[in-house]
Amino acid sequence: MRNPATRFLVGCAFCLVLGIGVNAQAPAPMTASANSTSAATPSAALPTGNEVYQHYIQAIGGRAAWEKLHSRVSKGTIEIPAMNNLSGTIEVRMKAPNLILVVINLGGAIIQQGFDGTSAWSDDPRNGLRVLTGGELEDERKEANFYHALDLQKIYSKFTVTGREKIEDHDTYMVEASPAGGGDPDKLYFDTQSGLEVRSVNHRHTPDGSMEFSANIADYRELDGVKLPFRVEQASSQAAFTITFTDIQHNVDLPDSLFTKPSGEPPAGLPAQPPADSPK
Repeated sequence: MRNPATRFLVGCAFCLVLGIGVNAQAPAPMTASANSTSAATPSAALPTGNEVYQHYIQAIGGRAAWEKLHSRVSKGTIEIPAMNNLSGTIEVRMKAPNLILVVINLGGAIIQQGFDGTSAWSDDPRNGLRVLTGGELEDERKEANFYHALDLQKIYSKFTVTGREKIEDHDTYMVEASPAGGGDPDKLYFDTQSGLEVRSVNHRHTPDGSMEFSANIADYRELDGVKLPFRVEQASSQAAFTITFTDIQHNVDLPDSLFTKPSGEPPAGLPAQPPADSPK
C-alpha cells in the first residue's frame, strides 16, 4: 500500500545502496517487534482490508488529485551512519504510466537504476551495467507504476487486517498483503487515525537473492493536493540508511529517452559524473 513516493524509497534505493557493498555493522531490519508492541484485538473489532485501503487513499489526497499528476522529480539526501556517516544525494524521476530513473551519488560513486516501460537496468560500481531479469525485473516493473497506490487491489490478491500494533507513537492496523503473483506477503502498518502508512516490511530481489527490508515512513507533507513522505528510515540485515527529500516537483516535462538503458554514458538529461578518483 505504498504511494508512488514511498515505493522507490523502500525498493530501488535499497537495492542501489547494496550495489556498492554496504554491509558494515548494519543493524537488523525493523520488524514488528522493534519499537512496537502488539495488542490482541478481536477480529470483529477490526476494519476490513478494503476499509483500511480506502482510508489510506483519502489520506494521501484521493484518486482525483493523484490522477491530475503525470510526472515527479524528487531530490534529497541519503545518509549511511554505519559507513563513517557516509552521505550523498538521491534523485528520482518518474513519469506515468510506468517510467522511473533513480540516481544516487555516494562519495562520487554513481549508482543508477531505471525502467523504460518494458525493460529494467541497473548500473553500480560492484555489478556494472546490467539488464534486470526475473524477480528483479518484476520488482522494478511494480516500482515504476506511477499510480501504484491506486492499483493495490490488482497488485495484491489478498489484503487482510491481522491486528493492531503500536509503532513508536502511532497506533496502527497491521495489514498482511499477498502479492498477486505469489511470494512472501508484505506487512504494512497504517495509522488508525490519519490512515497514513508509517511502516512497511517487504521483500525485494537483489543480485544476492531475496532479502527482507523494512522502512519507517514519516514527515508527510501536502504538495499539489496529495500527501507524500519526505523522510524514510530503511534497514535490512545488510544496510541501514535514511533518505530525506528536500525538493519534489510534479508535472515536469520528462522525455521518454531519459529512462532508457545507457550505453556506457549517463542517460539523457543527467550530467556526466567523473570517476571517484578522477582529478577535479
